[in-house]
Amino acid sequence: MRLIDRRSFLASAGAAFAASLTPHSAEALSRTEAVFGAACQKADGSYGCAVFTEEGRILSLVDLPDRGHDITFDPITRRAVAFARRPRTFAVVFDPASGRTLHTITSQDGRHFFGHGFFSPDGRLLYATENEIETAEGLVGIYDVGAGFRRVGEFPTHGMDPHEALLMPDGETIVVANGGIETHPDFGRQKLNLPTMEPSLAFIERRTGRLIEKQTLGHELHQLSIRHLAVDARQRVWFGCQYEGNPSDLPQLVGFASRGESIALVPLDPEPLASLANYVGSVAASTDGSLIALASPKGNAILTFDAAATRPAGRYTLTETCGLAPVHAGFIATGGQGDVMLLADEVDRRPSDRVLWDNHILAMAGL
Repeated sequence: MRLIDRRSFLASAGAAFAASLTPHSAEALSRTEAVFGAACQKADGSYGCAVFTEEGRILSLVDLPDRGHDITFDPITRRAVAFARRPRTFAVVFDPASGRTLHTITSQDGRHFFGHGFFSPDGRLLYATENEIETAEGLVGIYDVGAGFRRVGEFPTHGMDPHEALLMPDGETIVVANGGIETHPDFGRQKLNLPTMEPSLAFIERRTGRLIEKQTLGHELHQLSIRHLAVDARQRVWFGCQYEGNPSDLPQLVGFASRGESIALVPLDPEPLASLANYVGSVAASTDGSLIALASPKGNAILTFDAAATRPAGRYTLTETCGLAPVHAGFIATGGQGDVMLLADEVDRRPSDRVLWDNHILAMAGL
């Protein structure tokens, strides 16, 4: 993946956008090397999705009807989609250059979004993780982009509570983190089945929905909810977990999996493990896949890992940190107080005076 650069962003935005920039924003765009997107809360308490530079300067801002979670971007059509935080039912399609809303997708009756999704390699289909409310069955919904994002199909994730789903580098295999937690909109975000949770990773054929392989951590770790994913240079799927058991327990929270091989947890020493506070809120891979980063908003901690050696590489602190994305040879991170931090330059934090960042960051990719 290559980050969308300043020239590509301006080319897609057009002359009208460039002319509309304030001198402050134009200067910020001239200095940046990459462009990012993230859901946020605005100063007036309403919600939106911002496109911003690595310096934290906001280039465009689209309104959302409620709190967003993650976004995805199609480099072919240059459209982005911001997904609602569960158990909401909207996804907003927008132009990231101008911040103009293009379309609002509403989930099918009896369904809600889980906050994550991705485009097919040709940009023709949008895939989104969803919940079948009455049965709590996990689904991937399929939307036809050319038909106004009309819902054209679905297939099961072979688990409950599908959260993040990624398209593997082969462009044909989807990996889904089934968190295993039952929820129902009538009870908000209350967790209804903690004694019987069954988290899993599912590898699924994109075109047919056929289950290729399903991996679990075993019954003794059935309360270790698998939530977020990233793929390293060796095409291993790294995952971060949120523990729903006794708060005094300190189970390992980070692992990796490959098709045909046993799922594995990475052993962390007690101090860095405790810094995660039993909660991993996001996972990201560096642009070359050699490093993996994960963030804990509850622990105000970020850990990085050498992917090849499967061992810790660094540790950082940022208040209410959650958003992570690749930049240069490392990562950019955001926090719930408005901070934007380059991990390679830990002490240089740039708080935004316009937004409070939400859970995830997308490094917008171009061809």
